Amino acid sequence: MGEFIVKGNRALSGNIEISGSKNAALPLIFATVTVRGVCRLHNVPDISDVDVALDIISSFGAKVTRLCGDLIIDTTELFYTRPDDASVSRIRASSYLLGAALSRFGICHLQSFGGCNFDTRPIDMHIGAMTALGAKSEGDAFVADRLYGADIVFDKISVGATVNALILTSSAEGVSRIFGYAKEPHVFSLADFLRSAGARIAVYEEYLEVEGAALGGAEISVIPDMIEAGTYIALSLATDSDIKISGALPHHLSSFIDVLSGKGVSFSFENGHIRASGEPSDFINIVTGPYPDFPTDLQPQMAPLLARFWGGKITERVWKGRFGYLSELKKLGVRYELCDSGAIIRPSRFRPSFVTAPDLRGGIALLIAALSAEGESVIASAETIKRGYSDIVRKLKGVGADVEEIF
Repeated sequence: MGEFIVKGNRALSGNIEISGSKNAALPLIFATVTVRGVCRLHNVPDISDVDVALDIISSFGAKVTRLCGDLIIDTTELFYTRPDDASVSRIRASSYLLGAALSRFGICHLQSFGGCNFDTRPIDMHIGAMTALGAKSEGDAFVADRLYGADIVFDKISVGATVNALILTSSAEGVSRIFGYAKEPHVFSLADFLRSAGARIAVYEEYLEVEGAALGGAEISVIPDMIEAGTYIALSLATDSDIKISGALPHHLSSFIDVLSGKGVSFSFENGHIRASGEPSDFINIVTGPYPDFPTDLQPQMAPLLARFWGGKITERVWKGRFGYLSELKKLGVRYELCDSGAIIRPSRFRPSFVTAPDLRGGIALLIAALSAEGESVIASAETIKRGYSDIVRKLKGVGADVEEIF
């Protein structure tokens, strides 16, 4: 169990290069299971969730070669074995095995798919997609000799269920339509990957139309991580710093930028950089929702930023139980009140403390607060934060932060 030792209250300056998206890379890695041949993924982030995903597909016989930020994955000859429960339980993205394994092997097992433990995460919509295409339940597994195109209708928006539906329909016989699909950038990135493997995917406002095919080798570059970019922007503002963000795509962050710019924060976009300056001028209301609304994965990072200035209210419409991190932020001086629809963050004075990262995004919120506090803080369970932030210590040190990792 590692720890971050943080000495805060320093103005930071310099450039942070954004890595490939965690939320985009993981669906691509699991989708390679459905593809017979060699796949090439560029700009893959060096994070522990990727390591776990590669271990899981390697258990099927996938041959993985790493070349700096690139992955070459050969899935020409695979065999099915029930994945290791311990590995599957470490990352939520292992739920993409439902679509990948059923498509390739005709069988997949229901297991304890992992991830951050801040809310219940049912898989009923994933199961509905499988059954719509012809899969049947046998004990703790789903089986299908063949998958046939069909209409899949989601009654609420789910990124994970949309990912599995895309994986399933891309190799199913015939044409499928996916209604109520999620519109996050990494969903369209997966669609691009599956197109390069041979699937025909058309995007309409109401549905995705997918004509399945025998999928062959594919290649794609992982899109920049919009959550990492938003995190470092929040850090720059909370610490009154001048951090340039390189490599991000501003349009992926439109709702995040709109909320802050509407309250007095200035943004500049020059030569591939994003730079935020100034400070919020008033109480801020944040309401999370499916893309293009404010991302739920950026709401914990907003809590220390709101506390640093005028406060605000966070209304969570995606994962309503996603406020467990606030009890740890309180140790760092953040004042808050829980309410039926979310949390109210009060203007606060940060103080150093010993805290534990409760989940990935809650953990990075603690790191932002610790870097804003005067004195030395310790953040336990540093590996939780490293699940989604590539080379984080080097990047923070590069802009002048005093952060050390101990094991």
